[in-house]
Amino acid sequence: MIANRALSVGGSTFDGRTRHGARRGGESGRGGDVGTAVRGPGGEGGRGHTEAEEGTAGPSASTATSDPEAARRRAERRAERVTAGATELEQRLADLLRTGLAGAEQAGYGLWEETAARMVDAQAPGLASRVRELGTIPSSGQGWPVRLLEECALLHLLDRGWLGRGRLPDGLAATVRSRVGLPTSADGPPVRDHWLVLAQYDTADARLTTRRVWLYGAESDRTALLLSYGAAGRAPELTLPVGTALDAEISAYPGAGQRRAALGRRFAPPEPARKRPPGVTTSQAAVRYGEALRDDPWLDSVPVVLERVVPVPDGTGWQLADADGDTALPLAGAGGNRSGLWRLVALAGGAPVTVFGECGHRGFTPLTAWPAGPGPAVPLC
Repeated sequence: MIANRALSVGGSTFDGRTRHGARRGGESGRGGDVGTAVRGPGGEGGRGHTEAEEGTAGPSASTATSDPEAARRRAERRAERVTAGATELEQRLADLLRTGLAGAEQAGYGLWEETAARMVDAQAPGLASRVRELGTIPSSGQGWPVRLLEECALLHLLDRGWLGRGRLPDGLAATVRSRVGLPTSADGPPVRDHWLVLAQYDTADARLTTRRVWLYGAESDRTALLLSYGAAGRAPELTLPVGTALDAEISAYPGAGQRRAALGRRFAPPEPARKRPPGVTTSQAAVRYGEALRDDPWLDSVPVVLERVVPVPDGTGWQLADADGDTALPLAGAGGNRSGLWRLVALAGGAPVTVFGECGHRGFTPLTAWPAGPGPAVPLC
């Protein structure tokens, strides 16, 4: 039975509901992975699948100034406001724990929205976004107190990271600034490669449509995330067909474990990819996610290519089981995108396939698959 094959990593079961190893966090890829994505609101893209990638809010940092001293003073003033906001948020979290989590259910969403507005006033949009998410947890169903306490702990960790950022390693300090919502720019050196387009999908809210494009460098063995943005109801401008390869340069954003990058010069139009990305086993994917949390404890998932896995039902959900082993990864959200799930099941037909997706504390979200034999990439999202 596959039901008993969910991975256990770091002492806790990886069942798509609990987190293994450290806490939720970052993506780590193959050695030397680049940062991620195309210009947009600062920070890395998306909370998990989410967001994989959890992202920080904030305006783009690509704007320059002709007065460095004035820019320095503005940055100092903003840092002071963010510090005041983080200090106030710490007090509110302490009040919540002192009075008990039951009070959060009784207070309703309004309490959290007020706190989020205070974080916006403090110019910390990343904190505001996380506070709003806290407000949705009490109505999220059975087990909500555990999830609320978990998210409060992560928010407390981010607060303390900001307040003690001067004592952090440079890479982790950059990650904290990005998660809080300070604008960043892609200042890494350009990396030219033939970038395989692994996946592309959109998420939307009332104000913004965010497009995520995952790339894999065939020569550099790096994974990168491009982000593009459009107004609500409008598709973002960047479009790269899945299954193609792009001869281009990308530049990394700062931050430990960052995969976000900005797309730079293109040397040729996209063309059909002639190769597939290398993959790992389900157990290696879980370990990769756990290791990535050391660099960015707030990231929901990491990009992973799974080789020789078979989609199999598991009670009310599905898993991707290793064809040559005895481990499996649960699919996030009991299968997530149902049409994509059925495409994956039909493509496999009971045989092993290669699947790219995002592996995190909620499970594995499949985004693209390749058949066992020759054949093009099949988008699942």
